[in-house]
Amino acid sequence: MKHLSATERLYALVANEEDARVCTDISEDACREVPGNFFRIIVASMFTKIGDLLINPKTVLAWLIVAVGAPQALVGVLVPIRESGSLIPQLVIGAWVRRHPVRKWFWVMGAILQGLAVLGMALAVWLLEGVPAALTVVGLLVVFSVSRGFCSVAMKDVQGKTVPRSRRGRLAGLASTLSGVVALIVGLLLFEGGSDPSMRFYSFLLLAAGLCWFVAAAVFAGLDEFEGETAGGGNALREAVSSLSLLGRDAPFRNFVIARAFLLASALGSPFVVVLAQQRDESAVLLGGFVVASGLASAVSASVWGFMADASSRQVMILGGGLAAAVCLFVAGLTLLSPTWRVGGWFYPGAFFVLAIAHSGVRIGRKTYLVDMAEGNRRTDYTAVSNTVIGVLLLVTGGLSAAVAMLGTSWALLLLGAMGLLGTAWSWRLPEVSRTEANTADDGE
Repeated sequence: MKHLSATERLYALVANEEDARVCTDISEDACREVPGNFFRIIVASMFTKIGDLLINPKTVLAWLIVAVGAPQALVGVLVPIRESGSLIPQLVIGAWVRRHPVRKWFWVMGAILQGLAVLGMALAVWLLEGVPAALTVVGLLVVFSVSRGFCSVAMKDVQGKTVPRSRRGRLAGLASTLSGVVALIVGLLLFEGGSDPSMRFYSFLLLAAGLCWFVAAAVFAGLDEFEGETAGGGNALREAVSSLSLLGRDAPFRNFVIARAFLLASALGSPFVVVLAQQRDESAVLLGGFVVASGLASAVSASVWGFMADASSRQVMILGGGLAAAVCLFVAGLTLLSPTWRVGGWFYPGAFFVLAIAHSGVRIGRKTYLVDMAEGNRRTDYTAVSNTVIGVLLLVTGGLSAAVAMLGTSWALLLLGAMGLLGTAWSWRLPEVSRTEANTADDGE
């Protein structure tokens, strides 16, 4: 019997199998490198998730914009830029990525650019003030967001080429769990004692975040990726328009995009829960409770969702979407029917915690589903098209929920709860593509 390395033994333990080389949907060469690649992706993903935490536009960047003396209205553009800016350009990015048989370098490039953008933000905050500082941060956030799009497209394709189908969910889950533990620690440190952190502390967070992306890039560069197909790597814009036709001719993919669009409710609902809490208590301790709740939710649930996604990513989408809808509808119904009822200080962080668990399930489920439902360049097309469409719909849905919130925050939550129910129902219509399908399908996919 061949002696297994420490990495192979650890992978065998995590993968829950005696032979750490079991894989049926990737090449034999790639199969031999699975243990090392598995942990390289986990470590790289963990560092990017930590970096994301440290420059969260809902907390750190928003605080910095106000702290430098810029108009508070600029805070409102941070989240849309952060999310949609990385999604909308992916049709063109995907066409460019398809030209190259090895895609890991696109991820490395994207991570380095994100790190440079964040370091630029730290420098701008340190040297500038007022509107110039804020506009510089916003401009660098655009660079950061577009660079993130390269990482998104490349990651799903690289993961599909280097990690077996039945192990992709737990990979995402482990990375989220580890980063969630760090988020929990940072949240406790940030708001210990209830005092607001200093400007210097937040500047340090930006520097630390930038370094996280550089470390992630170095780790990911060591990935053993073998060449893949390059068909369809023509003119980027022409290929982008052609890829959009997938929505019309590929019914399973179209249904996935529709389900994912409705399940945006799991992400958009959280800020409204925070707003409801702020209307009753504006203390830093309460805000710290939300940060801790977010980190704790990832730490305790992501690995569980990941293991479940390996068995059925579709079921994870259904469970996560249903739970998110239930939380939104419960909180909205309670506040609408009993507006004068005084809830305890634990209520809103508790609801946020459950909603964060639900969103973690939706996110891991839909990511695993997308990677498992296609191979080769088709996977790249699916990623680019779905992310671009979702980026546009994110702006639309965010604007719609914000407009409804003018009637009352609870009404916006009610709308998002209804969306979550539709997303859950639509996910039910999706075919299985995870282990169940892998065990019954033949090799000629």
